[in-house]
Amino acid sequence: MAKHKSFTVATKVNVYFCDPQSPWQRGTNENTNGLLRQYFPRKTDLSGYSQADLNKVALRLNQRPRKTLDFETPASKLHASVASTG
Repeated sequence: MAKHKSFTVATKVNVYFCDPQSPWQRGTNENTNGLLRQYFPRKTDLSGYSQADLNKVALRLNQRPRKTLDFETPASKLHASVASTG
């Protein structure tokens, strides 16, 4: 985290941190990390995975029902949200 600025410059990937006054953000972050650990153990070098491999994991996670979403999937919640704005 201390080198987030140099990381952003080198990779052109923005780095975001949880707001200190929003404890729910941290819980969501930790939950997501736990889900990702099912596919990529700690200190996994992601350079050994293709973009197709990473896309498969993202698809599986986005199609997984979540208790915090009343057992709906993130994909279905996003679809409903986008559909309601169109």
